[in-house]
Amino acid sequence: MSGVRPLLAGVPAAPGIARGPWAEVGRPALPAARSLEASEVAAEIDRLRQAAKAAGRELRELAASVRDAGHPEEAEIFTAHALMARDPDLIDAAALEIERGHVDAVGAVLASGRAVASRLGAIEDERLRGRATDIRDVADRIARHAAGLPTDIGLEGPAVVVAEDLPPSIAATLPRDRVLGIALERSSPTAHAAILARAYGIPAVVGAIGLLDALRAAGPRAEVAIDGSSGEIVVAPAEADVARFDLRAAAGVDARARDLAEATEPAQTLDGVTVTLLANIGSPDECDPAIALGAVGVGLFRTEFLFLERSQPPTEEEQLAAYRRVVEAFPGQPVTIRLLDVGGDKPIPYLPLPHEENPFLGVRALRLAGARPDIFVTQLRACYRAATAGPIRIMAPMVADARDVAVLLELASEAREGLARDGLDGGDAELGVMLEIPSAVLTAASYFDEIAFASLGTNDLLQYTLAVDRGNPALERYRDALHPALLSLIATAAETAARRGVALSVCGEMAGDPVAALALVGLGIRSLSMTAASLPAVRRAIRKANAGALAAAARQAISDRSAEDARSRLASVLPR
Repeated sequence: MSGVRPLLAGVPAAPGIARGPWAEVGRPALPAARSLEASEVAAEIDRLRQAAKAAGRELRELAASVRDAGHPEEAEIFTAHALMARDPDLIDAAALEIERGHVDAVGAVLASGRAVASRLGAIEDERLRGRATDIRDVADRIARHAAGLPTDIGLEGPAVVVAEDLPPSIAATLPRDRVLGIALERSSPTAHAAILARAYGIPAVVGAIGLLDALRAAGPRAEVAIDGSSGEIVVAPAEADVARFDLRAAAGVDARARDLAEATEPAQTLDGVTVTLLANIGSPDECDPAIALGAVGVGLFRTEFLFLERSQPPTEEEQLAAYRRVVEAFPGQPVTIRLLDVGGDKPIPYLPLPHEENPFLGVRALRLAGARPDIFVTQLRACYRAATAGPIRIMAPMVADARDVAVLLELASEAREGLARDGLDGGDAELGVMLEIPSAVLTAASYFDEIAFASLGTNDLLQYTLAVDRGNPALERYRDALHPALLSLIATAAETAARRGVALSVCGEMAGDPVAALALVGLGIRSLSMTAASLPAVRRAIRKANAGALAAAARQAISDRSAEDARSRLASVLPR
């Protein structure tokens, strides 16, 4: 390579530094599809169905193995895969391909898998696009059983695992004591391979275009260094690169130790204003890391993980078990459970929704209650039952006005009455709303007397205020939450909440940005919820600031010309 060291920019997927030899993983090639005689069709369909059953059994065993290793939520990935192995969309379509196209089971199930994956790949939601990989993975496993080929792979020694993409079943079966890191040309941070890497503490980078060509050109003995926090990859690193990555690894260890040591310190300004720091979580397994970094409750528990990737809605008992786990992890501390937030952008098999040109402005979240109130009543029942274990807040997403609040109150009343009829114990739970639509902020005075709390969802609030598609990279300059228009809406919400005695917090990404968090404190917000990893930096920023100076700077920032000006103003409040 003439001494050139390729530097590749990928997408961060799981934090940490990894350096070492690389190993490209893959399975033996499947045989080419063959044509059938008419007399072979019935036996081939039977072979397909037997292969699907075998794959399903294997996936259930893999789920049990992952669960036994202490990762129950990740195990659900493979429970869902086992369901896919008997999904009519996949298996019946493959059987029809055998019958009509006279192609063998291997070719038929691969073609069926490609068709289903293609439909998923066209969906806007990044997480669901990532499920296309899962479908291909399941189809490949069934095809291997039909062809009599092994479904797993090995790894000879410690290495950074590289591939174009990594099906989750391969990620879960790799020997973890030999996986230094993972680097993929495709995939996304929300794909299951990335989720598993984070769960197992394996550094990972995805979306690194050109990675495999660069590694093959460097040769099989070349090293590769990856930074799962920045997305940087260096092929055949020189001494200076090695030293730089080793320094980052050491700094990461030191930073982690510092974060843990400071976790019990209060988030209190220099002039004595205390801010409550809570965690945003997407599953019960995220509780322990949040507690370790000092979260004193949950400000946003996203419950979608219970509803996605399954053929039937979760039962009340399943939901109760998940909610109780979180409540018990934070004894005596508040846990805010957000009701189901799905819509046309997140299709669910048991909740068919018509196609919408703009699903982000369509029938989603609480708006689904008109067609499927049972989904929300069941969830509310589980929430009230979990409240017997500790304080729970129930939050409705996508509320636009007082009529939506009335829907929430009706559903909650039905849930409580149903529990009483059934002789089931339910605890007290506060009801509140997510403020993520400008109209909800501007009309808050008309319904704040009917609720106990509200939380600003600044991600969508910014999107709807500035007419900015969150997924469009061409609009990056509009995405700074310190835009004066958003600050003005937040100030309005804070003033209304103070007048009406409603507890107000922020649970959007703005809360996890240290400078933006200072603006929120300056505007009167005293409760911030964020991903666990953001807690240490926000705590440190608050402890260095003076609340009086923040209030003055935040008020002035509302009149600034741009988010950049507002950010400079707030950053200047901190000591150099």
